[in-house]
Amino acid sequence: MLLDTWLLYLIACLGLSLSPGPNGLLALTHGALHGSRRTLFTIVGGATGFMLIIALCMFGIGALLKSSVVWLTVLKWVGGGYLIWLGIQVWRSPPITGEVDVSASQARGWHLYRQGVLASVTNPKVLLFFSAFLPQFIDPQRSLMLQYFVLAGTFVAIECMVEGLLANMANRIRHWLKRVGRGFNRTCGGIFVAIGTALPLRP
Repeated sequence: MLLDTWLLYLIACLGLSLSPGPNGLLALTHGALHGSRRTLFTIVGGATGFMLIIALCMFGIGALLKSSVVWLTVLKWVGGGYLIWLGIQVWRSPPITGEVDVSASQARGWHLYRQGVLASVTNPKVLLFFSAFLPQFIDPQRSLMLQYFVLAGTFVAIECMVEGLLANMANRIRHWLKRVGRGFNRTCGGIFVAIGTALPLRP
């Protein structure tokens, strides 16, 4: 991949990562609820999901799914249902306190990781976006595997930095969030439910 092509891709990835989405919102919510360090599980989970999605798109499965109305519809409903479930869990979370809960077990870390993975892989818009987006930067004359590591690594690095900043920002304003009580949880939970409801209904 030429340097100017990679720089253009880098700028595009930065714009994509800065746009609001389920993974960024999840990092913000977990940063406030669990602290920025534990939210690393969520961020790594999201990164794993994005690596998988980019692999699917680059090796043709994304195009196949795009052409299949049935599978696309199924994925939309599954993704929407998961986001609604996630929103309900966030809504029902206990109010944010002034201190981070440090009694988390390894299973809790796995739970956060799993939520990060599912938030990325169950979003069909991400899959369709990368199916249309990545071919603009792929050189068919060069190794597809090498290009996968460059393209996926670039996007995941930027996405992790953005989500890390969101989690750290939320953690820094915990004392302010403590004053708003359950309002923050219900706002974020409501946004997840709204996204999950709208996702299967959009053409």
